[in-house]
Amino acid sequence: MRLVGLFAIIIVSSLLGTFGANSAPKVAPASVSGQVWSFQTPLGIIYGIIFHEEVDYPSTRPAGTIIVNTSQRRLYYLLGGGRAIRYGIAVGMEGYGWSGVSTVAAKREWPDWTPTPDILRRFPNLPHHMVGGRDNPLGARALYLGDTLYRIHGTNEPWKLGGDVSSGCIRLSNDDIIDLYNRTRIGATVIVQK
Repeated sequence: MRLVGLFAIIIVSSLLGTFGANSAPKVAPASVSGQVWSFQTPLGIIYGIIFHEEVDYPSTRPAGTIIVNTSQRRLYYLLGGGRAIRYGIAVGMEGYGWSGVSTVAAKREWPDWTPTPDILRRFPNLPHHMVGGRDNPLGARALYLGDTLYRIHGTNEPWKLGGDVSSGCIRLSNDDIIDLYNRTRIGATVIVQK
């Protein structure tokens, strides 16, 4: 009986989360923000969300700068006046993380994806090209960094946010990358810190 009750709570919570996600902004108090949790059920994966939020962030950098803190698994979009929008992210897996300074060279909505030769060597069953769309690993939007192969982009696997799972790119939920995309201008500075 307790198992049935727990299962009912999980289903209702996930349905409320789904409907709430479609009708309310993805902003939450600091106490709600945290790492994603997930578990597999017979009906699919149930997972938590890292909500974006406005936070204190004293900095001498100008508004519009993006600062990625890979160890915290957070991205900060500076608003100026000591404030920033903080987003939960996934980062590069062991051996694929990086740090440095770049700029946003291009922006794309529902971008196509062509895996690099290195990715295809590690995952030979991947397609050699995917058109943009809901099943595409780059998600809803992408910010291309300088002349590198790295991007800040959405994801079709939001339950992996908070982890180190990519080949060096910075992943956000699709809702969050759309928000960041709309705020970010071409030429914006991006600082990636470990």
